[in-house]
Amino acid sequence: MRVGQVPLYQAKAEFFRMLGHPVRIRVLELLQDGPKAVRDLLAAIEIEPSSLSQQLAVLRRSGIVTSTRTGSSVVYELAGGDVAELMRAARRILTEMLAGQNELLEELREAEPQQAAR
Repeated sequence: MRVGQVPLYQAKAEFFRMLGHPVRIRVLELLQDGPKAVRDLLAAIEIEPSSLSQQLAVLRRSGIVTSTRTGSSVVYELAGGDVAELMRAARRILTEMLAGQNELLEELREAEPQQAAR
């Protein structure tokens, strides 16, 4: 399956690269709870306004978020529910990965005294 002239796997890789910035991920997490004004995003993320603006522009160009102007403020929201589901899925996957690492760490710690006794 191809998206335009780009193979689907390449389009997916470009999509995940677009997500590959901590500020963009944080914005998407915050927007899961509903639309947020730029000032609220700034307060939650605590970065320079120009940096946030740059990251919001990337998300907006990709179509993953939309913006509306209300008076003097701009409000952002997720373009669709699938993005929120993707963020929840990422959290579940990371939780499972970290749980697996903790189990491995415990096994290593339990094996350590036996190795030292030799």
